[in-house]
Amino acid sequence: MSMFAENIKQGLGSVKAHATRAVITSSIIAIGIAALVGILTSISAMQIAVTKTFSKMGSQSFTIKNAGGVKRYGEVDDNTRLTFDEAWEFQKRMEGRNSTVALSINADFAGKASFQSAETNPNVRVIGIDEDYLKTANYELGAGRTFTDNEVTRAVPVVVVGQEIVDKLFPGSDKMGRAINQVIAVNGKPYRVVGSLQTKGSSMGMSGGDRVIFVPITRAKRDMKNMQDNCMINVAVDKVLDLDESMSEAYTLMRRIKRLKPGEDENFVIQQSTAMAKEALENIKMVSGVGTVIAIITLLGAAVSLMNIMLVSVTERTREIGLRKALGATAKQIKNQFLIEAVVICQIGGAGGILLGLIIGNLVGVALGAGFVAPWEWMLLAVVVCIVVGLGAGLYPASRASRLDPIEALRFD
Repeated sequence: MSMFAENIKQGLGSVKAHATRAVITSSIIAIGIAALVGILTSISAMQIAVTKTFSKMGSQSFTIKNAGGVKRYGEVDDNTRLTFDEAWEFQKRMEGRNSTVALSINADFAGKASFQSAETNPNVRVIGIDEDYLKTANYELGAGRTFTDNEVTRAVPVVVVGQEIVDKLFPGSDKMGRAINQVIAVNGKPYRVVGSLQTKGSSMGMSGGDRVIFVPITRAKRDMKNMQDNCMINVAVDKVLDLDESMSEAYTLMRRIKRLKPGEDENFVIQQSTAMAKEALENIKMVSGVGTVIAIITLLGAAVSLMNIMLVSVTERTREIGLRKALGATAKQIKNQFLIEAVVICQIGGAGGILLGLIIGNLVGVALGAGFVAPWEWMLLAVVVCIVVGLGAGLYPASRASRLDPIEALRFD
């Protein structure tokens, strides 16, 4: 048997002989590795969720919105508002240009819905939309229908509700269309449910994807007293080759509608869905950097703890070291024994940490609708990190053990 295999065998035997200490030490390492793998797996899940979200929106769409800063949640500067009249004029003038133009407006960020004795918390997002909005947005109908052109024009009190609203107001059944044709109250006003959305879950790491109610945009202007007159325009072209031309036309048309003079800066932005995805992914990369730093700090703490425990181990096993040296073991063999023991403990903790990190990360992935995520590169990194941490934390204790005088070690009590 080679010396390396013998050292591994002795290391495993030492771990077994001091099981309690090994379990505690491995647990410390496992927490550090779980933090590293869990954070990075969660971030990978977020990236997948963002990509899926924007891919559903399509690569042949863009959004026009205000370019002003937000003073309070949902409130923008007056001179940058994209008003309903401006958005409506843009929609009419873009008709017949091989594109679908949809309008939306945030009517209430803290709405409340009720049906008989059931009611939601006052945290429902109410959005005013037109009949084409669902064609251009990341929402799909699960039952019923969206609004008709007549319902939007006449401001009919009808709604399309998210799945969380359905589950809250109509519990006790899994029937998809159980809310259809029921009359619910939204902020105290009656609306008939004509459609319900498929479960969406969280989007880009933000919760509340199913906690939404759509009302005709014209009805929202009438009923939602706290609504800001600030629209958003979604444009989906029929062919991806027409995207650049359509964006150019939209830019020119919006400047005319806004009555901007030549050389005057735009108070609106045109943003392609792929650009929005890129921006979101860049933000996630920043989070990834911060999470990695936190995980590394956790691992450094684990390494210090491992070194401390290995030093205690050297003290406890002084007589063992002296006996081995007296029987012919060299300083190098003693050093290798303690180094391999530290690495073995780290790898045991690393295996547990990788498993725990995968569970934590994939719980986040399931919540985001990203599915199962197995970041093999991070798992391999975790194994390498465990080896480095084990060698780094075990080097000083191993060197100290190898320098012990066998005669003094045998006298140690």
